[in-house]
Amino acid sequence: VQLQASGGGLAQPGGSLRLSCAASGSIRSIDVMGWYRQVPGHERELVAQITSGGLTNYADSVKGRFTISRDNAKNTVYLQMNSLKPEDTAVYYCSAKISVRGSYFYSNYWGQGTQVTVSS
Repeated sequence: VQLQASGGGLAQPGGSLRLSCAASGSIRSIDVMGWYRQVPGHERELVAQITSGGLTNYADSVKGRFTISRDNAKNTVYLQMNSLKPEDTAVYYCSAKISVRGSYFYSNYWGQGTQVTVSS
């Protein structure tokens, strides 16, 4: 199983970026998918999560600015980031709780991380 993230880059304050993360491999089922971010010298923090049924959870710092969504048919999760601030600068990681074919147990998988830089 692999998670491939894309869509990071440079944005100006107030701008927008959209991150995508596609899961591939021998997947039976995906439960929660989410995005985390990490700044050097700090712990990785939750940005947003979404269940297979579409329930969402956001960090207070991004509520009203970021929107998480998913396409279950494509095993893909998205993060639409609007009204970006310099403090949103970080490496963003996607994660997913996945059950592989032949198993009913879920394990957590991580993508490789994508850099988001917000600067004028």
